[in-house]
Amino acid sequence: MENNDRLTKLWVVFLLAMLSCFLWGSATPSIKTGYEIFSIASSDTWAIIQFAGIRFFLAGILVILFESVKEKKFVKPEKEALPSIVKLGFAQTIIQYFCFYIGLAHTSGVTGTILSGSGGFFSILMACFLFRQEKMTTNKMVGVILGFAGIIIMNISFSGGSMFTFTLPGEGLVLLSQISYALSGILVKRYSARFNVVMLSGYQFIFGGLVMILVSLIAGARIDMTVGIAGYILLIYMALISAVAYTVWGILMKHNPVSRVSIFNFMTPLFGVLLSAIFLNEVEQALQINKLLALILVSLGIFIVNRKSAESTK
Repeated sequence: MENNDRLTKLWVVFLLAMLSCFLWGSATPSIKTGYEIFSIASSDTWAIIQFAGIRFFLAGILVILFESVKEKKFVKPEKEALPSIVKLGFAQTIIQYFCFYIGLAHTSGVTGTILSGSGGFFSILMACFLFRQEKMTTNKMVGVILGFAGIIIMNISFSGGSMFTFTLPGEGLVLLSQISYALSGILVKRYSARFNVVMLSGYQFIFGGLVMILVSLIAGARIDMTVGIAGYILLIYMALISAVAYTVWGILMKHNPVSRVSIFNFMTPLFGVLLSAIFLNEVEQALQINKLLALILVSLGIFIVNRKSAESTK
């Protein structure tokens, strides 16, 4: 009970939520750097899927290892939890990252990062209209409108040619990944009431990653793993991104009102754009007026959606 009380303290929520957002923000430049190190072409779909599968399989192993050490016993999935693990594996890993990894190979790190901020808006729409878990409020409606306006503005070109740039293999798939992310968040909230959220996170990563690896192998993909120490360090870091960020976020969601945690979501695109600008040499693109305006609108939208309800939880 004492640990649960500690997880509801504002300073603990702040630090842990910011850690998750920083890690998620670092995912985009890490993935694109990984494509270069492992010599994965943007057109090699199955190699991309295999790369993602290896990352998430390792992430699942790390989650279960850490949880087993903490519990001083091997954490195994309950029989009743298997259907939930499979559903989460498809929504949170297989579908989400199939779309995200391929989409990211066909768009810039800055664009992919800002688009990834739309997941919160899709969560609201699903919770209000599809699952009927919440009521649509003025704050939520304004936030959703601002967020999607930012996505539209980000894809407007002011330098001749087509005014609006949007491709299904690029921006389209990244958006689809966020719809899958929104669905997985609702499922995590529902299933964590019955099962250990860390156990669910670890085994859904293992299941999802294994499926992606097997399917890519059947399709004939073979990633060159003789890339040196830098490649392995990056792969382990990417596994830790998922293992730590999703596990921490799931624990916070379990012990706090959704609004109190999700208010920090607006930091993910901020971290992501900054890190993409630094590590992917996309400073010029990050400073384009439409990218900056989109970043402001998406961040403001996420903040407005949560501001009123978050204040009521104090």
